[in-house]
Amino acid sequence: MKAVMQDFDRQTSQRFEEYNERIIKNRQKCKEECEKDIQKIILKDKLEKELMDKFATLQTDIQNDAIPTCVCEKSLADKVEKTCLKCTQNLGGIVAPSLGVLGGIAEGALSVWKPVAIKAAIAAAEKAGAAEGAVAGNAKGMEIVIHFLKDWGVDKFCSEIYGTFISTNRYAEVTKFVNAIITKRTQKCTLLAANSGNEVMCSQFDISFGINDAAGNPLARPPVDNFISKKINQLAVQVKKTADYVTETTTEKVTAELTTKQTTAINATYASYEITIIASIIAIIVIVLIMVIIYLILRYRRKKKMKKKLQYIKLLEE
Repeated sequence: MKAVMQDFDRQTSQRFEEYNERIIKNRQKCKEECEKDIQKIILKDKLEKELMDKFATLQTDIQNDAIPTCVCEKSLADKVEKTCLKCTQNLGGIVAPSLGVLGGIAEGALSVWKPVAIKAAIAAAEKAGAAEGAVAGNAKGMEIVIHFLKDWGVDKFCSEIYGTFISTNRYAEVTKFVNAIITKRTQKCTLLAANSGNEVMCSQFDISFGINDAAGNPLARPPVDNFISKKINQLAVQVKKTADYVTETTTEKVTAELTTKQTTAINATYASYEITIIASIIAIIVIVLIMVIIYLILRYRRKKKMKKKLQYIKLLEE
């Protein structure tokens, strides 16, 4: 997602730089031409004013047939107007396609990037949710298994086996220690080991595990080994159900939270890029409008001067 965004930024920046260079070059050229033609118009107006002052001192009884006819040429104002019109048209020809091309490229890139980014964000959220769910489920399973093992006295009767199980940090591994627990009880609590001083420990373990009651009466059906194995396996089955439920709910919760967070971030990024594109297009449109306004101002000034000239010619004819 980051690579796609960087590539889009690079391409968009490059195209805008190229476009700005063309705009600056054409604008400077038009400005120079307009300034040159305006200077010519000012000079001509100055000369015309001087001629009018001189005509004022001459005879005014000029006959109509004495005015020579001539072929009129386009004035400098016409040329300036035409030049600025060409500049405006050229800029319009550059800007209009550029708006479509750049806008299309930007919108196309964003349209491609957004679904891909959202899809990648959802996949990442699902993966992270599954990982956190598995951790939460295993932690809950370990919590329950440890509680029952302590309640049954396994942590004291088989401390080494209990410590090994804790080090695995996997609740499902408890079934693999069933044989070890049975072997340990056989070694400590058989008739052959009766004189080893383990009577109290064995009695307490059998009571805690539910093999005998407090009076020493048997509660479990023989053989005892099967009772121990069945009880631990049943514990593993029940714990698995609880752990799976915790895993599922945690996965769904984390996935939903991460998906919402990532989607919100992607939508915010998408909106910011759209705003940038719209702002750029508005700036280009403003430039075109300014050129049109300049053209209209020059046209108005030319018409005003032409009106003065026509009045002057009419005065001479009279």
